[in-house]
Order: sequence, then C-alpha cells, then structure tokens
Amino acid sequence: MTTPDTMTAIAISEPGGAEVLRPDTRPVPRPRAGEVLIRVAAAGVNRPDVLQRSGHYAPPPGASDLPGLEVAGDVVALGEGAARFRVGDRVCALVPGGGYAPFVATPEPQVLPIPGTLSMIEAAGLPENYFTVWVNVFDHGALKPGETLLVHGGTSGIGTTAIQLGKAFGAAVLATAGSPAKCDAVRALGADRAIDYRAEDFVSVAKAFTAGRGVDVILDMVGGAYVERNYAAAADRGRIVQIAFLGGAKAEVNFSALMVKRLVHTGSTLRPRTVAEKGAIARALEDRVWPLLAAGSVKPLIDRVFPLAEAADAHRWMERGDHVGKIMLRVDG
Repeated sequence: MTTPDTMTAIAISEPGGAEVLRPDTRPVPRPRAGEVLIRVAAAGVNRPDVLQRSGHYAPPPGASDLPGLEVAGDVVALGEGAARFRVGDRVCALVPGGGYAPFVATPEPQVLPIPGTLSMIEAAGLPENYFTVWVNVFDHGALKPGETLLVHGGTSGIGTTAIQLGKAFGAAVLATAGSPAKCDAVRALGADRAIDYRAEDFVSVAKAFTAGRGVDVILDMVGGAYVERNYAAAADRGRIVQIAFLGGAKAEVNFSALMVKRLVHTGSTLRPRTVAEKGAIARALEDRVWPLLAAGSVKPLIDRVFPLAEAADAHRWMERGDHVGKIMLRVDG
C-alpha cells in the first residue's frame, strides 16, 4: 500500500499529568535496514508510558519520543534486509517507542505473528507483558514445574500474564491484589491463593500455603518495604525478581536473610535491551508460549479500550488503579 507522508500521533507536549498527551502531526516513519513498518490497529498502555509522560523514563537513544511500547497491525513496508514477514501480514510487535500512532517502525526480530484467532486488540496486549514475564519469571527466576510463584500486583497486565503462564507451566501460584473483587479476578485466572494485601499479610499466607517452606520465585513490582518482606516469604534458595518500584526505589533492609537462605535478588528492564536480546526472547515466546495462546490455554485479559485520541483518559484510568488486565488504545488511522 502507499503510506501517507504524515500522521496524527499522540505526543508528550511536556513532562506532566495526563493532560500533556496531545495530538501532534508527525512524519510517517520509514523503515530502516532490518526494520518493519506496521500500520497500527491497536496499542497497549503500560506503566512505563506513564513514567515517560511524567519525565521519569526517557526513551533510549535513537527511539521515537512518542509513547507506546507494543502494537498490533498489518505490515505495510519492509526495510532493507527484513525478510521474514510480507506486506499484509498480521503481526504484533515490541517497539522501542512510537506506538501511540497510526504507523510505527520496529526491528524485525521484535515482530511476531498474531497467534490463533486473537483480535488486534488482544494481540497488541501481548508483547510488553509476555516479553517481561517470560524473561523475568522463567529466565531470571528460573521457575520450574512443581515450584511456587508469588506474583505481586496480580490484576495488572504483568500480573494477569504471570498467573496464567505460571499455571500453564506447572507451578502453584499465589497473587496479591487490593480488594476482594480483585482477589476473585486473580482466582478466576487460576491463582491457587489470592491474597488481599490490605487485609492479609502476604508473608504469613505464603508460609502457611507452603507449610512453612516459603515460595520459590517472587515477581515484585512494588519494592520499598516489600523487599525485606519478600526475603521473609521466600524459601531457601528462593529467587526474587524486581521489575519496578511502585512502593519506592529505596528501602532499609536487613540482608541477613539473603545470606542465610542463599537467596537471589535480581532485576531487569526490557526497553534498554539490545535488538538481539529482544529477538531471543521473541523466539522463545514463539516456541513455548505462542502455541498456548493459539490453543486458548492462556489469553491476554483486556480491561478497557480507549480510542487513540483519548489516550489521556487511558492514562488516568491506569493511574486510578481500578483496572484488571490490559488497558488498550484503538487506532482508527
């Protein structure tokens, strides 16, 4: 197809609240060598988008300054050397930025076919969460069948993904959530034990659930005061994987449990990784997880869908914290 020269995207006019997300006329990107140009049908809204909008998460060098880290749509052009996909293919992709727009270019290794009969909205909710959960829970966390996984923030996009994949790969799963209704939601996703963190102590619940042994892997996006409590909830040789610090990036911690229990506390970010690293994650997902999605064994949980022009309202909804699953943007062109 012939692509236009310009497009109306959602840009960050200045660091600030949701109101700084405003329409802006931008050139349609042209795919560079090894890149794929996608006509975007839907894009995911993620916590890093909110951080970028607030001025706390700058895009990597060379990336678009537009927010948006995951999309689904049709391939419309290929850069030199990009050969896996053809124009017209339905794909989803992890993008370095620029997802809040009708067109986005991204390295071909980060592009995946849409599994099964998933809609564009559902497919756009896959890359950021599934890449993140796979590399942190199954790579860094080395979760094995028969082990126990504790997921903090069980109703977030990351949380709903981690619960489903943990169960699909044979683990027992505990998940924290902030209300009885949210606890019902994580149980419906397959969690063996939902923990209302406002009414229960997750350390005590984790110990009781495992007959005093503790959990094997903890996926934590809270940080702060949770760090020392995670050490208490972990089993000997447990692995705690840090992916965010919603409760604060600093904490006073007694590290004796880290040594006595021989714990591993690690962490990672996704966006700064190289294309080769992201491509390796994509291939692992396509091999191990995409068949589960195609079969309907796991599925992205969509909370709300907003038109691209209402991206500010989507951010407000995320910051309100009432969502269960993914918040999505529908791109009409």
